[in-house]
Amino acid sequence: MRRKSYLGLALACLISTTWMPGNSQADEASTVRIPTLSEVLGVSGIEISGYIDTSYTYSGNKNVTFTDGTPNRVFDREPNSFNFNMAELAVSMLPDEGFGGAVVLNAGTDADITAAAGSGASDNFDVQQAYVRYKLGGLEAMVGKFATLQGAEVIESPDNLNFTRSILFGYAIPFTHTGVRASYALNDTITITAGVNNGWDNLVDDNNQKSGEAMIAFNPSDMISATVEGMVGREAGTTGEGLRSLVDAVLTVTPFEGITLIANADYGVQKRGKANGLVARWWGIAGYINYQLDKQWRIALRGEYFDDRDGFRSGTAQRWKEGTATVAFAPTEHIELRGEYRHDQSNKRSFLRSSGFSRKTQDTGDFEAIYKF
Repeated sequence: MRRKSYLGLALACLISTTWMPGNSQADEASTVRIPTLSEVLGVSGIEISGYIDTSYTYSGNKNVTFTDGTPNRVFDREPNSFNFNMAELAVSMLPDEGFGGAVVLNAGTDADITAAAGSGASDNFDVQQAYVRYKLGGLEAMVGKFATLQGAEVIESPDNLNFTRSILFGYAIPFTHTGVRASYALNDTITITAGVNNGWDNLVDDNNQKSGEAMIAFNPSDMISATVEGMVGREAGTTGEGLRSLVDAVLTVTPFEGITLIANADYGVQKRGKANGLVARWWGIAGYINYQLDKQWRIALRGEYFDDRDGFRSGTAQRWKEGTATVAFAPTEHIELRGEYRHDQSNKRSFLRSSGFSRKTQDTGDFEAIYKF
């Protein structure tokens, strides 16, 4: 009996050291970590990202429109108001080789403005991009709806240096295109792109005549990058359809660590763009300086000049310029807070005041909060 008791006691000790909490196997089992959704999607090749953009805008004129009622801002058109600008969700699967695709969904007041004609977008929702892509070596081709090649700024606020968009972004260039686009990297320095689409911000072609686009990108070093883009096609003018042409150039230089310099220029022509049926022209230049003070703080300055002497793009025949100063603070990698002052000036009394009078200048102050994921 004593031998059986000893045997039972030993067996009990063995079981307790093997299965009772506190032993190595139990600890190892208790520390098994469940992978996050991002990690699971990362393994599958699917990427999800996005942001939430909110703001407050104060206008000294108490309006952000020209005297004819045309907005003189791209997005922040609700003065002296808290605004829900955009919530974006981007889902993509873009492998290094083979087929892939991406969808970019927008919600908020900005979405109605960038929505392409014919999309039926309303209620502050838009499918900004949706395309299928194929990649093989230096060749990349896509078909669907995608953002324009033109300009130094983009629809996504976190990717811009300032909160308010430039005059050139809103009045000189398009937002999106629907069609086909292909690019080929000749080497590590030069990439060429060409495409055919339904025209400026058209989901469905409104004249059955396609527009063409082309771009050459030059990146000789990490310090310098340059692009030259062009578009041509029939678009609606003032007295009927006519050929519209646009040339856009962007130069980015990072001469020192923490400093970024950007220059942007546009020149556009629209046949039948004037009331007398003659050609309308517009052109503009913009310059940017961004100084990264440290990991959290940065200062961005922008100045630009836009010549819309025929009034085809802004609705007012004018020469319009603006200066913007932005201070940004990023307390975490997911948050950026921006404070901004902007001064606009025209050679015409084009800025409308709430009293009904007009003036040549407009001053605004803005606060923006962005959450990125």
